[in-house]
Amino acid sequence: MKLPFLSSPLRWQWLVCLMVAFALLGLLALPRGNSQENALSIRPERHGLTLPDGFFVYQNLDQRGIRIKSITPENDTLIIRLASPQQQQAAREALSVILPQGYIVEQRAVNAEQTWVKKLTHDQLRIG
Repeated sequence: MKLPFLSSPLRWQWLVCLMVAFALLGLLALPRGNSQENALSIRPERHGLTLPDGFFVYQNLDQRGIRIKSITPENDTLIIRLASPQQQQAAREALSVILPQGYIVEQRAVNAEQTWVKKLTHDQLRIG
């Protein structure tokens, strides 16, 4: 089978370059497996304490200039995702002042890829 539009060697070179460029773009678009989000988790120290209100936490951190990506309750824990490691440290210090005794604030390493997979599967459940 002869393809007339690829008869010239110059066209073959352009086609190969174009394929390589698309392959590189595809690799750059893939999420990186080692990228970590900056997150803190808040959980009660003893059984019977309820989680702090997410809006209360958001409002107090926002007043201190701490940029929050999201606040999500997850398995008796409040997960706070922040914009940067500096924001994470500032939020941790602020939460030690804001929250009453009885809550544990810990750094939480959340894989960004796991977060996207969870969001996609959660949306699929709502669609059907």
